Amino acid sequence: MTMFSFLRFFTPALILLVMLRFKNLTLPTAGTIKPIVLRALFIAMCQLCFIASLQTLTLVEGVVLFATGPLFMPIVEKLFMRGQIRMSTIVALVMAFSGVILLAGADGEFTWRIDLLLGLAGGLFNSGSQLTLYKASKSGLSPLEINFWTFGTAALLILPLVFVNDASMLVNSLSISTFETPNTALVFLMSLLIINTQVFRSKAYQLASSGSQLAPLIFTNLLFTAVWQWTFFDDQMSHSQVAGVSLIVLATVLNTCWVRFSARRVHVLRAKTP
Repeated sequence: MTMFSFLRFFTPALILLVMLRFKNLTLPTAGTIKPIVLRALFIAMCQLCFIASLQTLTLVEGVVLFATGPLFMPIVEKLFMRGQIRMSTIVALVMAFSGVILLAGADGEFTWRIDLLLGLAGGLFNSGSQLTLYKASKSGLSPLEINFWTFGTAALLILPLVFVNDASMLVNSLSISTFETPNTALVFLMSLLIINTQVFRSKAYQLASSGSQLAPLIFTNLLFTAVWQWTFFDDQMSHSQVAGVSLIVLATVLNTCWVRFSARRVHVLRAKTP
């Protein structure tokens, strides 16, 4: 798990370094180092929790819990950026945790499972990564540079865990025969998709006026995830689990819509004030 997480950041960083070698690679400024290091820490923890939860959760369950990130954004802003927690966020969190309880149901019984907590932790760290990406995107670095420094730092943060948990796998991966396996092509393809996603997300945040403005677009993942699970996997969920997933999605969407509505109402009131 730790080796896969390491490759998930190290390989895109290498590809980005090759793409940037024809240009002058810009070093992060003193004001940019903090959001980049924080984002690297958040995405490293996020991926470790997400991959660990997928060992037992279905793909849809894991992605739904991962997509609770927008709910935790106000909490992360409160802890690290001195933001305010709205009552609508508290209500949405209660709804989301109610959905998690339904999701934990098995044969009419509710049991807390570590994989669900790991999935929620992934959503929490995901919110931190999005907020720090918004901060970093407002710097003078290009999207390619932001993601190169972030992925490189995240790989360095995970490397000690690789030495502890997957040292033998790391040594075997250095052999020439390893690069002949089909898994190498899959890792390379995954890295290209990661770079594509993060670069376009960085460009979108450069145009956004707030860190949570793009939150509704996160839920397009759920549509594609449902299609992939139906196409490639034979996972079935009970009615209570479907209700739990729906409640989590509803809570997060309503919270995001309320934030957008409140911001628009304040803007209209200010425009009417003489």
